[in-house]
Amino acid sequence: MSKQDHFSELFPVAFYDDLHPDFGVNFQMNRCYNFSNDDEMLREMREVSPLIHDYREFIKEFLQLYEKSLASGHKLRAAHYLRTAEFYMTLDDPKKQEYRKQFISLMRAHFQIDDTMHHLVPYEDGMLSAYRFTPKNPKGTFVVFGGFDSYVEEMFKTILAMKESGFDVVFFDGPGQGAALEDYHIPMTHEWEKPVKAVLDFFNLDDVTLIGVSLGGYLVMRAAAYDKRIKRVVADDICVDFFETLLRQFPAKSRKLVTFLVKHENRLHAAIINSIIRKLSKKSLMLEWGVAQGMHVMGTQTPYDFLRKCTSFNTREVSPLVTQDVLLMGGQEDHYIPLPQFFDQGKMLVNVRSLTSRLFTRKETAHNHCQLGNVGLSVKVIANWAEQTMTER
Repeated sequence: MSKQDHFSELFPVAFYDDLHPDFGVNFQMNRCYNFSNDDEMLREMREVSPLIHDYREFIKEFLQLYEKSLASGHKLRAAHYLRTAEFYMTLDDPKKQEYRKQFISLMRAHFQIDDTMHHLVPYEDGMLSAYRFTPKNPKGTFVVFGGFDSYVEEMFKTILAMKESGFDVVFFDGPGQGAALEDYHIPMTHEWEKPVKAVLDFFNLDDVTLIGVSLGGYLVMRAAAYDKRIKRVVADDICVDFFETLLRQFPAKSRKLVTFLVKHENRLHAAIINSIIRKLSKKSLMLEWGVAQGMHVMGTQTPYDFLRKCTSFNTREVSPLVTQDVLLMGGQEDHYIPLPQFFDQGKMLVNVRSLTSRLFTRKETAHNHCQLGNVGLSVKVIANWAEQTMTER
């Protein structure tokens, strides 16, 4: 079986625009399906979709699907249903942490992940959860992390595909992610070179390909700028300016005002921003959920402080410090990352050893954020690029 056939078998080549009329909910349903590749799941989600009008109903229906799948012995399907329900649960939900731990347990059981593959990396006053999968005679080492709201366990299938391509893979939850946030209460930091240093030191690594997913497109550039044990850099997707991406969730008429108030700090501006977000949240479930989740991830107490902290997540200052081989990846119709950022990031990398840019399209069914719809293609592109780049060096 060819590598392409293998990836096509692991991941579906499909993104469905009609699973739910709300794009955010539709995207999460596709995310659920893409990482399970289960046609029965697709049928079940279509069946419950008309019953979902808000996040409360979404959670209810997906928990029922989880229980049904678990009872019938479908661990992977049950795990993704549970994670998708937990994704929209509020922080004060008494079941949220219990469901998160059950999701992790199900994923580890399905993929037969034992304790020898799991590591706790000391970091500040807590730990970073990391997994390592090593094939015989590895071609090189990948160090991978997610973005704003990911769990390391969600991507077991992707990481194992990288291992099967011949690479030693270390995948970890950094500050603000997964166990680091929920178990050790370590909030997100824009200084991503610090957790990467902890991981590279722990595993004694000095020649790695660093891969950042989603918001990781910013984080990977920041780390590469300050740690030259990183030899190759993959931004999947790019993220030049995280604050700019958040502005897309605001009504167009309020974006200029919000930008001005956030970037010119004073107490009056803070009060106005907090008031604006309270009003807008009554009209947008996505904005209400996103701001609450953002405050949790960033460890802030108010919406204003959350937005202020997000302004530090941009690559403009660090991009000239990146000197490695770089692969930039983007979706032509990414609903999170503005398309101009893809081209802006390339222009900023003026000192890199080499630069490869890969924009995925609708004809490839990879036009969405992080190539959701053809994840197998993105893994193949990364593996091929890394192998070719290492050979050239």
